[in-house]
Amino acid sequence: MTEPDQRGPGLPWDPDHEPLIIPRADAVPPPAPSRSPAPPPRPGAGLLGPLLGGLIGSAVTILALVASGLVQTSPAAPPPVTAARVVAATAAPTAATGVAEVAASVLPSIVTVQVEGFGGPGSGSGVVYSDSGYVITNDHVVKGGESFTVEFSDGTSVPARLVGSDPLTDLAVLDVDRAGVTPIVFGDASTLQVGDVAVAVGNPLGLRGGPSVTAGVVSALGRTLQVSPDTVLYGLLQTDAPITRGSSGGALVNDRGELIGITTAIGVSDVGAEGLGFAVPSDLVAGVVPDLIVDGEVRHAFLGITGTTATARAAGGFAPSGAVITDFVADSALRAAGAQVGDVIVAIDGEPVSSLDELITRLRHRRAGDSATITVERNGNRIDLDVTLGWFRP
Repeated sequence: MTEPDQRGPGLPWDPDHEPLIIPRADAVPPPAPSRSPAPPPRPGAGLLGPLLGGLIGSAVTILALVASGLVQTSPAAPPPVTAARVVAATAAPTAATGVAEVAASVLPSIVTVQVEGFGGPGSGSGVVYSDSGYVITNDHVVKGGESFTVEFSDGTSVPARLVGSDPLTDLAVLDVDRAGVTPIVFGDASTLQVGDVAVAVGNPLGLRGGPSVTAGVVSALGRTLQVSPDTVLYGLLQTDAPITRGSSGGALVNDRGELIGITTAIGVSDVGAEGLGFAVPSDLVAGVVPDLIVDGEVRHAFLGITGTTATARAAGGFAPSGAVITDFVADSALRAAGAQVGDVIVAIDGEPVSSLDELITRLRHRRAGDSATITVERNGNRIDLDVTLGWFRP
């Protein structure tokens, strides 16, 4: 798997394709020796993501939440599931008044996004980012759109201008000319625990009458999800709060009404809904949106390597232990800094890296031109390499 192909192989994300069914993939620990990577996968295979290896049931389809159509997926047999952080679950409060109060505080910040384009009309959701009129939604909601309209919770509709979009994080920003809008309050997704309250607010199926509210919990953290043959999202939140098509770009909030994610995809099996909803975490949103507002794009960082996940013996089995370098691309900054094929990347700027997916997730929070210290293990020794990150252009 080559790092520059971080979206995975295949065709562009086309929400008008009918979905395919993803067969069940049971994870089997690789019989690799300590600190040795699994055999290098075919190009892009390492990007299929740990989610698919952990789905239980007969078959699952990943759907974008855009009301105009579904998202195509492809079959895969990925490595074992490893969430970035899994901690003890906590019980969610059951008092309806708690969710009602959260909803009352959030609803003024939720909008419907109407899209007109070559493929016909469609709709999604959005979240008011600033009182100057910027609105966050999904890249796949606006992709292919030629004109946009934002409808606020009070029923007012305003034409919108596309400021910028980013397919690698499935985020986009619209701009509306309306005073007195209510921006959402950002929360800190990095402090979330599995079992924390999660409330989803969006506009399912483009229904009239204002946003819908559903409640659940944070089900998992750090998910990697292939939502189409060429689109892979990293570091996602998973929730069982019911969400559906048309809710793309809506808000996932905590029990204080603070934004913890932008909803982007769901999983559905051939026997019905599986309670699998996914959202881009708010800490990633907070870094991407200002770039889109200023530059209209995101200068994503990359290291110029080909890699896969390394494994090490643990508790009688094997566990992910870093990202092993299998090759370099031309003009690789990391190779210039002294990295070698076979080095295992175990940290970036002191933040631990246990897998290739986690390495890419951490790179999503950095930009081309940033300086970074990459820690590698080589022959049992740890070495710090200082690099200037390159620019990944999807």
